[in-house]
Amino acid sequence: MKIAGFTFVRNAIQFDYPIVEAIQSIIEICDIVVVAVGNSEDDTLALIQSIPSEKIKIIETQWDDSLREGGQVLAEETNKAFRAIPEDYDWAFYIQGDEVIHEKDLPIIRAAMEKNLHRLEIDGLLFKYRHFFGSYDYVGNSLRWYPHEIRVIRNNKSIYSYRDAQGFRKGDNQKLQVVAIPAYVYHYGWVKDPGVMQAKHETFNKWWHDDDWMDKNIPRVAAYDYFQNIDSLARFQGEHPAVMQERIQRINWEFNYDISFNRSTLKNRVKQFLKKLGIDTTYKNYLLKK
Repeated sequence: MKIAGFTFVRNAIQFDYPIVEAIQSIIEICDIVVVAVGNSEDDTLALIQSIPSEKIKIIETQWDDSLREGGQVLAEETNKAFRAIPEDYDWAFYIQGDEVIHEKDLPIIRAAMEKNLHRLEIDGLLFKYRHFFGSYDYVGNSLRWYPHEIRVIRNNKSIYSYRDAQGFRKGDNQKLQVVAIPAYVYHYGWVKDPGVMQAKHETFNKWWHDDDWMDKNIPRVAAYDYFQNIDSLARFQGEHPAVMQERIQRINWEFNYDISFNRSTLKNRVKQFLKKLGIDTTYKNYLLKK
């Protein structure tokens, strides 16, 4: 069984992406890791080149900055990395630049790949998510955070990144058939210095919206206000992946939130009520199999 990792990145230093940690978190179970490094205004290429592993295969790409609808450019870059995986690999392990896998889950992931290797109807593996917010001490626990996503796919080139690169489809817009596994993605996209987060916020939204929308909806301030965007958080009680420990020690801002201030929108309360009745309204970009 041959496993290839794949990811894409641009301006990782400027926007403080934990891309090195992301790659390091999966490289142990991968035979190669394809990294699509986009045209950057910083030394992202040198950063990726500095990772001490012969498994890493870098492809340099040019982002199409005219794609400013629905995060399409992110899917395009994901597809470039996926298409660069040689045909003789069985599985493709996708990791985004702000996602990290805990080392304790790697045996679970490998075992699931082996178990489903010859079940050709299975297109991928579905992971659980922990979304960190504000600091490494809090996770989002409301229904606005997506609870699952596909992060391992079969190396089938009819599969492609869907919409804004959060999930995948195949062929003529078909959902993938996947098996859920008890492994987590640790998502750190909302944990940054407030100044860096604001800069990322201003830039990242350009992949979804035009200049008029940006001018009306994105405030031009020096630092991102985390508190304006909280509905409900919980204290994180577990342990972070080992590759994240050094980064966590370098945190240079404070974020403290009183969870007694948690609130829930009417929409979320209705969803929670329906969930208790056994009616799950969560959007699912996949077909779950056993």
